[in-house]
Amino acid sequence: MLSNSSKYGIRAMAYLARHQDEKPSFGIKEISQELDLPTPYLAKIMQLLARHRILNSVKGPNGGFSLMKKPESITLYDIVRIIDGEDLFKNCIIHDTTCSSVRKTRKMCTIHNDYEAIRKQLLTLFKNRTIADLAKSAKESENILI
Repeated sequence: MLSNSSKYGIRAMAYLARHQDEKPSFGIKEISQELDLPTPYLAKIMQLLARHRILNSVKGPNGGFSLMKKPESITLYDIVRIIDGEDLFKNCIIHDTTCSSVRKTRKMCTIHNDYEAIRKQLLTLFKNRTIADLAKSAKESENILI
């Protein structure tokens, strides 16, 4: 349902939130190794989040990434919206267009009513779950991976 880019972005942000008290910033190699993610791909995702002022990015040998905002104020929706846009929360599951209750040019898709309810639940979840929530869950349980 989510792209790998969004999954990696969420995981990296949760990692930073979980470990933010340990040091001021984390290098991309350290993050990618800890999360077992491809470094160049993750670096592009992190730079995108930095351009949207979610992360601080400092270049150089002592540089790295850190959260620009408090983890309690960064929602999963914020990250997915920046990385993938809002298609997951607006588009039809079958067609490539916005799935709305009132269609003037086309009939609704065959699973519109079912998916609309799920989409609303998903939007609520992503807007209410924060990076701090994920970091806290990961700290509290050894069985939870970021």
